[in-house]
This record gives sequence, C-alpha cells and structure tokens, in this order.
Amino acid sequence: MRPRILVIKLAALGDVVQAFGPFAAIRAHHPGAHITLLTTPPYAELARLSPWFDAVWSDGRPAWTDPRGLWRLARRLRAARFTRVYDLQTSSRSSRYRWLVGRGAEWSGIARGASHPHANPQRDLMHTIERQREQLEMAGIRDFPPPDLAWLEGDIADLGLPPRFALLVPGASPLRPGKRWPVARYAALAAGLDCPAAVIGGPAERGLAAAILAAAPGAIDLTGRTGFARLGAVARRAAFAVGNDTGPTHLIAAAGCPTLALFGPESDPALCAPRGPAVAVLRHEALARLPVEAVQAALQRLRAGGERPGG
Repeated sequence: MRPRILVIKLAALGDVVQAFGPFAAIRAHHPGAHITLLTTPPYAELARLSPWFDAVWSDGRPAWTDPRGLWRLARRLRAARFTRVYDLQTSSRSSRYRWLVGRGAEWSGIARGASHPHANPQRDLMHTIERQREQLEMAGIRDFPPPDLAWLEGDIADLGLPPRFALLVPGASPLRPGKRWPVARYAALAAGLDCPAAVIGGPAERGLAAAILAAAPGAIDLTGRTGFARLGAVARRAAFAVGNDTGPTHLIAAAGCPTLALFGPESDPALCAPRGPAVAVLRHEALARLPVEAVQAALQRLRAGGERPGG
C-alpha cells in the first residue's frame, strides 16, 4: 500500500519558509508516498505551488470548545488513514492532533506517546532549522538535500522593475512594534542607495511605502502587488534586500537574495534568523535607536561579499 504521510505546519510565513528544507527532506525520504500538508489558509496556495506535496489542506483551527469543528477535522484526518505524521509545528495544539489522527499512525514530534519523539530537552534552544532537522533525524531521515526553490516564480513584467534594484521590507506584525525599524530611517536609507528601492509589503504597509517614496522619489511601491510566489521571483532579480524580522524577509533570503535582517530584542536571531546563501543579521537592543549609519555599514559589508548577478 502506498504510504500516506501527513506534515503539520500551522504557523506564520517565516516559520513555513524555514520548513522548506524539512519539506524537501521528507519528500526525498518518501519518494513514492502520498504526502499531505496541513497548514493555515494564508499559506495553502504557496504550498500547492511547491513540488513536495500531493495535497494541501487548510486548517481552520477550530476552538477546543467547538466540538463540531473538532469532529469535522478528526473525521477528515482519520478518513485519510495516514501511516506517519511529521508534526513540524510541535506546539501544544498540533501535539493534540495526535488524538484526532488516531493511534494507528507513527508520529514524529513531541506529542505524548509519539513513536518517534524529538527527545532533546534542549530543543527550544536550537535554531528552528537545526531543531527540525534533528527531529527528522530521530525519525530516521538522513538525507537533507538543499530545497530547490525554482518553483518560486511568477510573471513580474507588469511591475515595471528596473534592471537593478534593492528590496526594503519595512513592515512586521502590528502587534509587535518593537520588531520594526522606524520608517523614517528606511526612507533615509533608501535615499542614500545607489539604486532604486522597491518597497515590499501587504496593503497595510502602503503608508510605510508612501513615506519612503516621499524621501526617495526613485523608489517603487510594490505593497499589495506581490503574492508569495511573485515575491520569490522579485527576490531572484533584486541586488540585495534590507528587512525587519518578518515573513517576507525570510522568503527573500531563502530565494537567494543577499539579505540584511534587522532584529530588536523581541526575537533571538540565534533561534529564528533568516537563512539563505547570503544573509547578515544586525541586532540592536532597541530598533527605534538603531542609526541609519549602522545599517549602511552592515549593508556595505554584506554587499562586499557579492550581489546577485546583474545587481
């Protein structure tokens, strides 16, 4: 019988991007299996574009006080008759899904009674990528091929981008303002670059883009104009990028764009910094006080290592 594998990843964009390597390793380890990803609705379409899954399911995350919603989820999970589950979320919620899936499936994760537990008491002190890799090693996976991200493509001709440009990612979660470098400093950085800056973000970041464009008239407003796959295509063509600790910065770095990631005290780059071929991290005790000159110097060091071809 063809093995039926379930992979669980329910978190934000940056967490999904940092699971690209584990996704690729799971597919390589189970080449003939039917693999389903359970994720949250915003990232389902991105996952469907990837080469790693036969099916992608959206999890509406029913409340534990919603018995009908939980029953519908459990019925769907049990009907699939999964033979193995890789819980890459390893949260209290995803661990409880072991009881929704049923006892017949092998389980890699931290759920009580898991057949392949990630039995490392220091796991929470590891970078996300190393933590997931060790979890998979404990489940018998030994080969970790670099994930091929050629599928992160899209037609970007309508964006009107110049041959050489930089990317700026001034947004981050509005609930965590300490993760944002002030937009006025992004504007000053953009004004001093030797190429136009393209500002990345969703519709909610249009005000940030407007402030940057006002200070750097050659800048380009891409807010609300790039889905995740198109952002990967844009990143492949950008000379370099500067961004806050937010999902798009992770995706840009993973796509191969030389990336400077700015961190404040709210998250630890040792645990969650973006990964990619050329990534530098600049951390400050308070991003609101991080001077433009420090970012310019860090960016110069990053660029000395080489920009993207054509950059």
